[in-house]
Amino acid sequence: MSARNSIETGTIPGPAGLPAGRLAQDAIAGLTLAAIAIPEQMATARLAHFPPETGFLAFVAGTMGFLLFGASRVVSVGADSTVAPIFAAALGLMAVEGSSGYAALAASLAFMVGLIVGISGICRMGWISNLLSTPVMTGFLAGIAVHIVASQLPTLCGLAAGHEGSLASLAHADFAHTNVYDLALGAGVFLITAVAELIDRRWPAALIGVAAATAITIAFALERNGVQVLGSIPPPHPHLLSSWPDADTLIRLAPLSLLIALVVMVQSAATTAAFGSAANQPGDIDRDFLGVGAANLVAGLAGVFPVNASPPRTAVVVEAGGQSKIVGVAAAAAVAALAIFGTGLLRHVPAAALAGILLFIALRIVKFDQAWAVWQQSPPEFLLMIATALAIVVFPVEIGVGIGILFSLLHGMWTTTRAHVITLSRIAGTSIWWPPAPGASLQKSPGVLVLAFQAPLSFLNASAFRRGFRDALAQDPSSPQLVVLEASSIVEIDFTAAHALCEAVKLCQGRGAVFAVARLESIRAQKSFHRFGITEMVGPSRMFRSVQEAVDALAPTS
Repeated sequence: MSARNSIETGTIPGPAGLPAGRLAQDAIAGLTLAAIAIPEQMATARLAHFPPETGFLAFVAGTMGFLLFGASRVVSVGADSTVAPIFAAALGLMAVEGSSGYAALAASLAFMVGLIVGISGICRMGWISNLLSTPVMTGFLAGIAVHIVASQLPTLCGLAAGHEGSLASLAHADFAHTNVYDLALGAGVFLITAVAELIDRRWPAALIGVAAATAITIAFALERNGVQVLGSIPPPHPHLLSSWPDADTLIRLAPLSLLIALVVMVQSAATTAAFGSAANQPGDIDRDFLGVGAANLVAGLAGVFPVNASPPRTAVVVEAGGQSKIVGVAAAAAVAALAIFGTGLLRHVPAAALAGILLFIALRIVKFDQAWAVWQQSPPEFLLMIATALAIVVFPVEIGVGIGILFSLLHGMWTTTRAHVITLSRIAGTSIWWPPAPGASLQKSPGVLVLAFQAPLSFLNASAFRRGFRDALAQDPSSPQLVVLEASSIVEIDFTAAHALCEAVKLCQGRGAVFAVARLESIRAQKSFHRFGITEMVGPSRMFRSVQEAVDALAPTS
């Protein structure tokens, strides 16, 4: 389309070929995102024991890093209240909060997290995000919410927070000396944010609440009544990571960086899966891992802390109609402009107002509906969720997160090891072979035993398979002459499982029975069968696409 025709039709192309109307809508969506991010980023920076203006730098660094390498056009990356309590608690044990050493550790941690997440994206390891089950993740978020509430209640009440950790600070806070003005301002911001969120999440409710609290503080001179304000806020200056930590520091940061990276990947994958790249387009989790990794690398180089993809902010972008990366550019530009030229406007912002925002965030990250669904549908997993939440509350946060990951992995392994070998029978009048079911009309074929395993076969359940196979063969009264393994659940097979399967083949052959395999559909499993010699042992002619095909070809004739 020519420039003249574009003008006549009102579709003047913008950057990246965007029509003028699309460019304007995305720019407005970016300003909406910035209005929501500004108070949130300040509050999260304080949660991480950094000056509030550092949150602006984290948002700009995270946004630009993700824009350069991420696939999604709508995902918002910046300071995040999910990971902030984790690294703040851990780094507080290594350096004095607020010191240059603390900041250097946080920047190094961001860089290490960026490397891990970025390499995971390059290696297409998006599956790592599945290491935390939904109940464990729900418990993890509930535990993090408790830490946020505990760390912010003293500030909400106008009290000085301690430095022993959030729960210890709460235990030692003197709530008898609560400043009612601080409490009223913080509670007001909380209520404004909560009510506006219920009405329309696109409203910059937190910004409105903070502006109202600031105006009231100025109008009624509440600082003279002990209300704590942010005071003079200098423009944030990147402190470039100029030297790499020594070996001892790297060793101490390594476990923490792995934990933070896993949490970042889980949340980033969930954000990409929920909102995709743009309207009606599937997301690319691996490419977005690369983007979030780059965001953390930029954040580390700029001297700030680890950043993360934000589901709530991304939802705001989608609801505001954002569909291109112009949204992130506009939001980053607006936040950068405020950080450079407008920090003087923030000097009278009450600290309790930011605490009110964080308390709302804590309420929002607790998935009450999901917890209720787990309770109703899977009580054992509900106990797992509660155990994870308690671990994060009782132990130091980073240890609690590690325990939660361990719980998730153990639960997955336990589920896999509970698999059993079952006997299939043919549904009367059909060629379908099915497990025993109440009321089903099932028929057995004389001299034929059809077995299936109810889980992917691996070293975790190879012993259960071996034992179940032997028992099924021994307990069949017909002394089967044909044994068919229905293998649709075998997606791949490892060394231990392969040897267990070879034993099953030899056991059948030793009894004079023919062994056949049906429905080995997985390409990876087929390659594994060839690699371990199972196909040769069974015989290529005894590999079938259905159980009935195997029975028709090999069943004994009377």
